Amino acid sequence: MNVRRRLIPAAAATALTALALGTLSACSSDSSAAAGNTDKFDVVASFYPMAFLAEQIGGDHVNVTSLTQPGQEPHDLEISAQQTAQLEETDAALYLKGLQPTVDEAIGQSGVRTKIDAATLTSLDHDAGAGGHEDEHGHDDEHGHDDEHGHDDGHNHSHDGQDPHVWLDPVKYAEVAEGVGKAFEKADPDHATDYKKNTEALVGRLNDLDAEFKTGLEHRKTDVFITTHAAFGHLAARYGLTEEAINGLTPESEPSAARVKQLTETAKADGVTTVFYETLVSDRTAKTVAREAGLRTDVLDPLEGITDKSRGDDYFQVMESNLRALQTALGAE
Repeated sequence: MNVRRRLIPAAAATALTALALGTLSACSSDSSAAAGNTDKFDVVASFYPMAFLAEQIGGDHVNVTSLTQPGQEPHDLEISAQQTAQLEETDAALYLKGLQPTVDEAIGQSGVRTKIDAATLTSLDHDAGAGGHEDEHGHDDEHGHDDEHGHDDGHNHSHDGQDPHVWLDPVKYAEVAEGVGKAFEKADPDHATDYKKNTEALVGRLNDLDAEFKTGLEHRKTDVFITTHAAFGHLAARYGLTEEAINGLTPESEPSAARVKQLTETAKADGVTTVFYETLVSDRTAKTVAREAGLRTDVLDPLEGITDKSRGDDYFQVMESNLRALQTALGAE
């Protein structure tokens, strides 16, 4: 995952700008809208969480397309010649640097006037003040490094220990929303009033979601949950939880006997009941660990895309589904 791939040569990409380009995976209500040169403020978003922000903040004034197709694992995205050319036609590009290296490179090399990097709008660190802690069993909320047993999380999304999965923390996602709103206001001043109003409404909903998580997880039997994908560090830090990722594995890999033993011991010590998997990758790894440890499996969705398998139609519905899954797993019902 996250392997940097060669982009199409600039000359070839420029030649493609004259072609008629369809949408990649339109996030707006008009699925046939072009990515650029429409009568709206055209925004190319890197993947679903960025596209959702653009839609919610832009409302009727924006035309949003996504570089990542529904159901596609965003970390593995390869930028096509068409997509490279599409960036030259849009008014703004919204992305999260550090998650998709090919997107970072393509946007950096493009001539798009407004480039909005969500990674600059909030902290990518698992803030100690957000509720992260080390519990009595020695678990640390920080991931992305080798633990005392020499396991690596196997998901090199971040740089210098930073974690780009900020959208799974409603508070940090709200901070990003505020920054995106200001960028839209500056880039398209004719509709600045509406962008400001829409941003305030979205931030309000995210604050409400944060309150739901705090209340819903307040009285729980354990703080520890196991996932196949180390994506929930920000969420864990926010609500005082500990994420145990199945370290050193790709989605298709089988866990080592040593790691299964370690997770089994963790599950017994911390009252863990569930191994979580996600909708965009195979559940084989989760089922292997769960079978060996005598645990059940369930979905905890990192919200990197919405498909017909998602437990909800948008960010808020899926996050509420995640909350219910965590409540069950942590004994907080």
